[in-house]
Amino acid sequence: MNCFFALHRDINYQEPKKHKKMNFCSNCGHSPLEERQAVGDNRARIFCPNCGVVHYQNPKIVSGCLIIHEGKILLGKRGIEPRKGTWNVPAGFMENHETLQEGAAREVWEEVRARVEIQQLHTVYNILHVNQVYCLFLAKLTTPIFEAAEETAEVRLFGLDEIPWDDLAFHSNVFSIEQYIKNPSFKGVHYGNNRDCMTDSKP
Repeated sequence: MNCFFALHRDINYQEPKKHKKMNFCSNCGHSPLEERQAVGDNRARIFCPNCGVVHYQNPKIVSGCLIIHEGKILLGKRGIEPRKGTWNVPAGFMENHETLQEGAAREVWEEVRARVEIQQLHTVYNILHVNQVYCLFLAKLTTPIFEAAEETAEVRLFGLDEIPWDDLAFHSNVFSIEQYIKNPSFKGVHYGNNRDCMTDSKP
């Protein structure tokens, strides 16, 4: 995939930081914290020297749907930052106590007020510089009803030859839509990441 095409010129993609900064231990309130590699572990972790708690930092999961209706793709225009005013595949962070599919359907409703029938998993895309994993399902509308919700400025269906490539919000959007257009009948999962696209300067 062409990295320049897949990224956007107003986003900085930098090498991922080793750990997010933590000023206090969330267990006991102690400060400062330390980085230590425990015996038997394979990397340093944030450690509280007062209570002994290890603060693990792991990737966040984003779940959503690539919605297909009558051969067109449903996208929502973001009404909030980041990437306000750009088009996005409906998706967002999972909540506790829900499955990937439940999270995807919830995010679709919250962003574009649509009800969907989720089909197979379509895309798993790793966003390495912010430690996120996108899981996007193919889905179809149960009824052709949708509208902009609180965080969305506009919702519309795009033909495969009408995709607003220059105004897509995130490179995970570009990847998933590109893969769908290449082979709409593909039944497997497309795996990708942005490792080759990260840079210390604006692309």
